[in-house]
Amino acid sequence: MAEPLRIALAGLGTVGAGVIRLLAENGELIARRAGRPIEVVAVSARDRGKDRGIALAGYDWHDDMTAFAALDAVDVVVELVGGSDGPALTLARKTLAAGKGLVTANKAMIAHHGMELAALAEANGAPLRYEAAVAGGIPAIKGLAEGAAANRIERIYGILNGTCNFILSEMAATGRDFADVLAEAQALGFAEADPGFDIEGTDAAHKLAILAAIAFGTALDFASVDVTGIARIRAGDIAQARALGYVIRLIGIADCDLAGQEAGGEAQLFQRVAPYLVPVDHPLAGVTGATNAVVAEGNFVGRLLFQGAGAGDGPTASAVVADLVDIARGNTPPPFSLPAALLAASVPADPGHRRSRAYVRFMVADRPGVLAEITAAMRDAGVSIESFIQQGHPDEEDGQPVLVSMVTHDGPEAGVARALALLEQSPSLAEAPLVMRLLG
Repeated sequence: MAEPLRIALAGLGTVGAGVIRLLAENGELIARRAGRPIEVVAVSARDRGKDRGIALAGYDWHDDMTAFAALDAVDVVVELVGGSDGPALTLARKTLAAGKGLVTANKAMIAHHGMELAALAEANGAPLRYEAAVAGGIPAIKGLAEGAAANRIERIYGILNGTCNFILSEMAATGRDFADVLAEAQALGFAEADPGFDIEGTDAAHKLAILAAIAFGTALDFASVDVTGIARIRAGDIAQARALGYVIRLIGIADCDLAGQEAGGEAQLFQRVAPYLVPVDHPLAGVTGATNAVVAEGNFVGRLLFQGAGAGDGPTASAVVADLVDIARGNTPPPFSLPAALLAASVPADPGHRRSRAYVRFMVADRPGVLAEITAAMRDAGVSIESFIQQGHPDEEDGQPVLVSMVTHDGPEAGVARALALLEQSPSLAEAPLVMRLLG
């Protein structure tokens, strides 16, 4: 058997410890499949004395993880520290500049600096792999880049954040409001003490930008992702969606119009993360708990669904080691499927021209004339209303805001935006309206 692939592991949290356990338990199987053993030879973490439930005595310990890039005894560095900048980025740059392979689970770093790192990897003949950065143990990146390589991808979308999916599916199952379920998610470890990165949609946006670059062959553009989180969703919205035959999910969705590029201009890239109403018979409607799912629609293969655990030590470690197996085999394609120089330039697509049906929720003063004011604004903006529901609560005190919602007919998104602009200064609205598109 060939010489071992020697690994330096930066970060010994749950995923780092999971990588060591996985290599120890499945080492012989992995070596047969990779054609050579995969061995950890060096590690780095903030605290040497912490009990991680694994034996570390046989590894070369480095307090400065950036030293891995200069070690002759290391072939590949695995970065599991996290953060878009700082030590993780320094380590990535030094590793690739030294011609060593880099495997990372760091979606923020790839989303912000992926183009730079891809060019650096290609210039130095170094593999850069990041399967674990998107959807945990689901082989979404490999499936897109390799399994669907013969297809033109028309659209990619999915549930990309397990924390948000847990919260929304629990709200639907129990009827509880957002704040209550968020507290439970934090107690169970599904949400961080500071959950903003998840519930504001940033985590899902990082993953969507990465998937879009691979799916459409465009330069990675995280800055143009339109992001809306889930913190404003109420139990009443969940109930209204159910009555209409939908469930609410935080969806990342992207498509790309290449016509401009083919005419010598730039591709029109649409990227959005937002809560959507998903039909109950759609595959994503049945994705509950902390599960992730990615859907890719190819022009020959049709709809592909990748579903599974989107986080956790086991699934994420599995994705990390799968990347190591590919490197051991010599399977090291360009980081974004195409060489960085061939990724197409793009401009953000104007969402106002997109057609969709929309759910619009208002919290309004309970007094005569409010519904007429809302319908007049919709009429003046050219928006056709399909259904209108006013949901009062008999136990509420007089004068308290009530929930009013509507579903529009299919039409340009700009129409709803114009209608809400007309209502912006209305004293009848207790808070800004909430708009959620219907997935179709």
